[in-house]
Amino acid sequence: MGIIELLVIAFGLAADAFAVSACLGMSAHRLTPARALIPALYFGFFQAGMPLAGYFAGAQFSGHIRTLDHWIAFALLAFIGGKMVWGSFRQEPCPPDIYLSPRKMLPLALATSVDALAVGVSFAFLPDVNILHAVLSIGVITFALSILGAVIGRAFGLRLKTAAERMGGFVLILMGVKILIEHLAG
Repeated sequence: MGIIELLVIAFGLAADAFAVSACLGMSAHRLTPARALIPALYFGFFQAGMPLAGYFAGAQFSGHIRTLDHWIAFALLAFIGGKMVWGSFRQEPCPPDIYLSPRKMLPLALATSVDALAVGVSFAFLPDVNILHAVLSIGVITFALSILGAVIGRAFGLRLKTAAERMGGFVLILMGVKILIEHLAG
């Protein structure tokens, strides 16, 4: 997997964290540095950790299903992307101005990173994935987009949340299709 594909996947995965950060920024009475940094730290950490966990879980059984690995990677990415696109059509309210305590942030960080766990499993089936580069890229991009999301959310509101989720979903679907086509053609 090349750096471009990795960055595209990282941006696609970060779309959920961007959307939630935009909601948090939009609902904040006042956007302080802590209100932008704390969610970014949680989301960046979980988005980096979950693909790593998924990768090691997937690596445990990837050798047994090598003939189906491209189909599994495609199915996981297409499902996650489809779920993101589908969710973008539902208008879920942003959470009210919350305190950024671990009790509030842990469930949000976990919810936004479950997709990254499945992507990590698909990474285990791809022979040319450098997992260290992948998790660092995903974590750093998620961190940066979360800060940006909070700032943009405070400035522009809910309009960008839907677009970010939809675009991230389409990106993941396209990456799954690309993996499948490359395997079937090669």
